[in-house]
Amino acid sequence: MLGKKAAGFLSSVISIVNSNDQLKACDPNKVLACAAIAASMDLPINPSLGLAYIVPYKGQPQFQMGYKGYIQLAMRSGQYRRIEVNEVYEGELTVVNRFTGDFEFNPEGRKSDKVVGYLAYFRLINGFEKYLYMSVEQIQAHAKRFSQSYGKSYSPWTTDFDAMAKKTVLKRLLATYGVFSIDMQMQTALEADQATPIEGEDGSVNYEYADAITLEGEYTVEDEAEPETEDKPDAAPELFGDEVGG
Repeated sequence: MLGKKAAGFLSSVISIVNSNDQLKACDPNKVLACAAIAASMDLPINPSLGLAYIVPYKGQPQFQMGYKGYIQLAMRSGQYRRIEVNEVYEGELTVVNRFTGDFEFNPEGRKSDKVVGYLAYFRLINGFEKYLYMSVEQIQAHAKRFSQSYGKSYSPWTTDFDAMAKKTVLKRLLATYGVFSIDMQMQTALEADQATPIEGEDGSVNYEYADAITLEGEYTVEDEAEPETEDKPDAAPELFGDEVGG
């Protein structure tokens, strides 16, 4: 899958496992299966890049997408003219049409540095565009429903709410309205996120969600899994962050 890049990719897998005692205890075949998902989409798993990760949860390795990984796949597809996800500050949002999904902003109307919500947006080459706005309260309600670790001191929802919120709103927008290109990379990313790949008897790959709640008619939209103990996870501190690598 990776050709000349294979050696460097495997070196990064070894480095990640060696730096994480919980991953060391995982089945190495499952760790490699997670790495293979990232390799199939040509996404580096270096945590500092924020594209994709291998994270332990209850003794199982899980493949996880970063919101920057979703943006990368969207741009590669050649179907997206623009794709953005950003904070919305108090006073910026002036008009919301819940029937058309249109939003109007007044940057000069910003009243403070208080973030009141998050907006994901894309515009396709063919002109189709779509927004998804979620208020901070809506995102918090989502996190409480889908993340067992929400509210705990080590939770990424506590340590980096901004990055988690961006991933949530972008993933929900793409899962509902995004274009699935012929190579199916975006669909794989949405389905494999938060999952442990399990090889079937026929050689097919299925996904096992240890901490998943699937909504009818939607992809799984659960968020980052809680670690096995009350201690802070061994994963690099920038795992869910937006500070390293831009």
